[in-house]
Amino acid sequence: MDSMKVNIEIPTKHLPTGEAAVEEIDVISTLHENILGRILSFIPIIDAVHTSVLSRRWIEVWTYITSLKFDDGLLHYEKKMPKQQFVNFVEKVLFQLTNSSIQSFSLSLTSYQYDASLITSWISFILERRVQKLHIQYADKVFLSSNLLFTCDSLVELVLQMKCTLSLPISVHLANLQKFSISGIKLVSDSSNYSKDITLNFPVLKVFEARGCVWSTTQDISLQVPLLERFSIAIRNRQSNKSCNFAIKVHSSRLTDFSYENDLEQDIVLCDSSSIRNASIAIVVYEDKEDKMEKLELQACNLLRQIHDVERLEFFFYKVFRQAKDIFTNLPVFGRLTYLQLNEVKGEALLQFLNNSPILNTLVLLHGVCFLHQDVFTSAVVPRCFLSSLNVFRFEGFDANEHDLSLVKFMLENAAMLQTMTITPSFWLRFADIDLENVKEQILSLPTCSNFCKIDFSDINSC
Repeated sequence: MDSMKVNIEIPTKHLPTGEAAVEEIDVISTLHENILGRILSFIPIIDAVHTSVLSRRWIEVWTYITSLKFDDGLLHYEKKMPKQQFVNFVEKVLFQLTNSSIQSFSLSLTSYQYDASLITSWISFILERRVQKLHIQYADKVFLSSNLLFTCDSLVELVLQMKCTLSLPISVHLANLQKFSISGIKLVSDSSNYSKDITLNFPVLKVFEARGCVWSTTQDISLQVPLLERFSIAIRNRQSNKSCNFAIKVHSSRLTDFSYENDLEQDIVLCDSSSIRNASIAIVVYEDKEDKMEKLELQACNLLRQIHDVERLEFFFYKVFRQAKDIFTNLPVFGRLTYLQLNEVKGEALLQFLNNSPILNTLVLLHGVCFLHQDVFTSAVVPRCFLSSLNVFRFEGFDANEHDLSLVKFMLENAAMLQTMTITPSFWLRFADIDLENVKEQILSLPTCSNFCKIDFSDINSC
């Protein structure tokens, strides 16, 4: 294969006016290897390596690439690369690299199982090359050096989706890290520092995500993240009977998005939550913790109080937590809340949310109303948002039972500003002996307080 060439028109004195000689000049090959390496980083790694056959000049150009992306699930020549061939290819690329620093390294291993020491050696090699963006996806167990990882101050983006154990040092400082995303990892304390809190200092971090991780520590974790904008955590400790009581303290004055999913075993302390505008909270409490309900309700109240300035809130609770009482009678006032989404909720709890959300614009219910006393809505004080701001009500998972119909009636009779009510039946109603057309006519015949409310029945004809 010929080397890359471009055609350049060069005027000459010996040709008639208006004519030109065309000479082929290999401009690209004259570029410095570092520039060519950056260019080759934009194409698939296997194609970059194949440029070595272009000419003698190009034999080692690919070794200057700065971005490496390996995926053992990608097709090559319309078939998947065999495991050993893939391993040989990765080894060849890594150990012939010329650059002393790598801009990005992505390793996605979803097709085969590998020797743990092999994967460890690849990751360690890249960390020593001062990588900026590190993405690892691997379902099997692997050892990852905590010391090497948490001292790689070149890291700008760290994404780990893998089964490994990371020992958290007493103090971590990564000056350039902007995104920290981990899942499936077990985090443990450094055995020599059990008496001290753990401090993670990421001065320019903007995104912190931890999903499906096991936090096996009794020490508080302090996140020093002044520029953090998004915090998302889903803790999974159900595999262990050990109770891990610790707090995660988030020090940021720029946090706008907050997401939490857990059983409240750990406290989340938002040291400055005034900037949070979007929040999603899912509390999953299992039957074996029913005896701790009073403490759990207090923790839930504390969590909600910290985010009382949100504009958009999604709040879900499951299992025995549906029976919670204090959390709903002690709700904070959500003075800025305009969008509220709830799952299956008690009628009393729903009214508390509505009464404490004076400028609510949109209400979304996912699974209807449960545990409703007969006179809850008939004797209820009309929430202020009904008279001034509530425009949209989406009732998803409508069961067409007495509780749900009571709520619909209460809404139509009292929501003076309501513009749209959308009712979507539960999936199980497709198989129930319920005449939904009759239910629809019954709802349409109800008196309405709003003069411009439109009622939509989504998917009723398909049930």
